[in-house]
Amino acid sequence: MAEYLSPGVYVEEFDSGGVPLGGVSTSTAGFIGLAARGPVEGLPQFITSMNDFTRQFGGYLAENVFGSYRYLAYAVEHFFVNGGSRCFVMRVAPSDAKSASNDGSSALRLFAKNPGEWGNRVRVVLEPASKAKTQIYEILGDAAKSKKYRVKSNAGFRAGDIVAFDNGEGKQYNRIISSQDNIIELESPLEGGEEVVDANLLPAKVLTTCEFTLHAFYGDEAETYERVSLNVTAPNHVEKVIGKSNIVGVSCDSADHGAVHPFEVISGKPEETGKFVIELSGGSDGSADALSAGDFMGQDLGPGKRTGIQAFIDNDEVSLMAVPGVTDPNVQLALVAHCENLGSRFAILDIPQDKTKIADVMTHRDIFDTQYAAMYHPWLQVFDPLDKRNIYIPPSGSVAGIYARSDNTRGVHKAPANEVVRGCVGLDCQYNKGEQDILNPRGVNLIRSFTGQGIRVWGARTLSSNGLWKYVNVRRLFIFVEGSIKNGTNWVVFEPNDEKLWARVQRTIDAFLTRVWKDGALAGTSPGEAFYIQIGRNTMTQDDIDNGRLICVIGIAPVKPAEFVIFRITQKTGSE
Repeated sequence: MAEYLSPGVYVEEFDSGGVPLGGVSTSTAGFIGLAARGPVEGLPQFITSMNDFTRQFGGYLAENVFGSYRYLAYAVEHFFVNGGSRCFVMRVAPSDAKSASNDGSSALRLFAKNPGEWGNRVRVVLEPASKAKTQIYEILGDAAKSKKYRVKSNAGFRAGDIVAFDNGEGKQYNRIISSQDNIIELESPLEGGEEVVDANLLPAKVLTTCEFTLHAFYGDEAETYERVSLNVTAPNHVEKVIGKSNIVGVSCDSADHGAVHPFEVISGKPEETGKFVIELSGGSDGSADALSAGDFMGQDLGPGKRTGIQAFIDNDEVSLMAVPGVTDPNVQLALVAHCENLGSRFAILDIPQDKTKIADVMTHRDIFDTQYAAMYHPWLQVFDPLDKRNIYIPPSGSVAGIYARSDNTRGVHKAPANEVVRGCVGLDCQYNKGEQDILNPRGVNLIRSFTGQGIRVWGARTLSSNGLWKYVNVRRLFIFVEGSIKNGTNWVVFEPNDEKLWARVQRTIDAFLTRVWKDGALAGTSPGEAFYIQIGRNTMTQDDIDNGRLICVIGIAPVKPAEFVIFRITQKTGSE
């Protein structure tokens, strides 16, 4: 309670109404697959365009190297072509993929930031540099033996730094033991005695730190890190500074190289050389034979170390998931389990390209029973920018883009079907109505070509055997509502659990669901028919309240798609 200790007028604000509740995004996709470059562990990378993907993950992969594992780039491209605007991508690499590096004989080991043949085209250039210089005003103690010097300014000089004293005729190198209050103590006395002192306004004798500047080049990318050091205790130590690089990583040996310029330590050449070029080599993309289902399923080694599907545990924004072209049941079941466990995302699954017969398609479909996934077939014929010809790609990337397009134009309540597949010139297999009569009731969503109407998604069913959850839009509408309420009601936690709070919660959710109903996502001619909200003594016991539980029961009536449009026509006679 506020304190009032002195006379005066106090103006205070308080919240009395419901807190506005915004809807969560349902059109952000997550993709897992092989790429030419990019991190293979940690957080998935945010992508907003195909150019963005190419910059971070490289281009298309060759069919003769990776075969059916190469479709990530095509899926992301057609996600954007079909209306998607943002996605997250997690790269998978074969176990035998290697990062390019220098020959290993240098005190500074350089390596490509992540595995792949791309690292063989990385070039690193080193140049001598200095971050600080000063002049010596006084030798403290015996001029021949003292190691302590009073300088004009010790700013930039740190313990452990290598320094060079230049008297105009030559340089002598040393190492700093301590640096404080404009007094620098060196590892050994400087040669020359009193001759090292120079108090002139424009000194001819200076003490400078010894660092180097590192330039990293890959294609059109260039990074420059100025005045980095081998002094492990310094904030400009090369490992600390270059940790943010997208091109190279570094590691230093722990050997004591003495009072030697770091440029010479790394290159083996004197500072006067001016430039040292390092070409990385030994990088490899690995082979498709080294890939297994476990690489895509990933490992949970803790924050920052998760791989594959597990990497998306740390991501709260993705609502659609796909592993394009990877139809191994183990991987797909792991993806479905991931979506079911989180309850906030939906999986889009591919069927193997060679399974075109009804029996073969059903054999693959019968592996699954889930309301958090949908399956699409057949594969799509598109233009391949790499080989300059038409190829077939899995439909999951295109369908994810159609989901996003439908969400943004109509809403998540609209079934993402009867939508044109953009960028598609043909289908791997043409199914007819009789074949769809068999596949559709079993939850296989076909993509079909119609005369004068293009190629369209012609199904909107999940893989669930539960009739309540057989439509994709129903499941995704509930994901949207649940996620929106969860994200928008954090303010309720630790509030006093009484009638005032219950009323505010009810007003908050009522306003949100009324808006959802007005958008056409809920059935009914009035909000009362579209949803109900129950909170208070009829949903909670005293034991619930005593144990800190606030229970709110919500029921909504989702709209169902008009999957079967039936016009019953009869002959009208003159007497009728």
